[in-house]
Amino acid sequence: MSVKVEVGAGGIPHNQILIYGLVGSLVLIYLTYLNTITGTEYFSFFGGLAAVVALLWGTDTIKHLCSYGLGTGVPSAGMIALGSGVVAALFGATTGPFAPIVTIIIAAIIGAVAGLMANAVVRMDIPVMVVSLIELAIVGAMTILGLSAMACGTFEFLGMITGEIAILGFIVQSYEFSLIGGSIIAVIFMLGAIAIQHSFNACLGPGEQQDRTLMLAAECGFLSMIPIAIISFAFIGMYAALISLVVSIVGWLYTYKKYIELSQRDAYAWLDAQPILEPKGGA
Repeated sequence: MSVKVEVGAGGIPHNQILIYGLVGSLVLIYLTYLNTITGTEYFSFFGGLAAVVALLWGTDTIKHLCSYGLGTGVPSAGMIALGSGVVAALFGATTGPFAPIVTIIIAAIIGAVAGLMANAVVRMDIPVMVVSLIELAIVGAMTILGLSAMACGTFEFLGMITGEIAILGFIVQSYEFSLIGGSIIAVIFMLGAIAIQHSFNACLGPGEQQDRTLMLAAECGFLSMIPIAIISFAFIGMYAALISLVVSIVGWLYTYKKYIELSQRDAYAWLDAQPILEPKGGA
């Protein structure tokens, strides 16, 4: 029997963050569809922002789940979230414009099965396990779909398996040079998994504060966007990829600065480490 331990109580209620995360990530992913409507690729960065919003929700979900004494389960929860997310996102991507909605439905089903197995088979008996794994599976799926849309400019499956590369000035399509064929999806998996599990893992403890934890989650999300923006230069136009890179760097610099400020606020003492100097005249 697991007992809930309140850590860093207060702040925004979890259900409110759930609504913001679900609706926000869904809307932002659909904003990348403006690429298809306008025939451009300038709106790809919205996919990365969708991932950031989903990661904020996922971080608070992990905190909610681990309040039942599941401290060592933070990495496991992150891997389950992104593992479920890959399956749901790739299945959903085959449904065209309905991809984000179908992805959410499939992820919820996978998360429910994982949660029921954890409680009924593994006998973890955590009251919020099923609901939390449903949430985390959706978070993982939206993170995968969002970063994929940022990388290749679309959340549709055809765009993920077909890459374009310029050879001697001629555009050649290559199924090997694509989001899936080139194993970029594996990079997205690891970036998302590390981002979703790191924030609460780094901030947990008696002094954990929700605003600081969520700010670190946002910082990790923008940090994950930076390599995806660099990767996107291989898949979308230079100016579109440059916009994604600028948004990623600006977002990361802002959230990193705010996280340091919040850390200084919550720290008992702030001592800047200095380099160790060799004593004069030798030992």
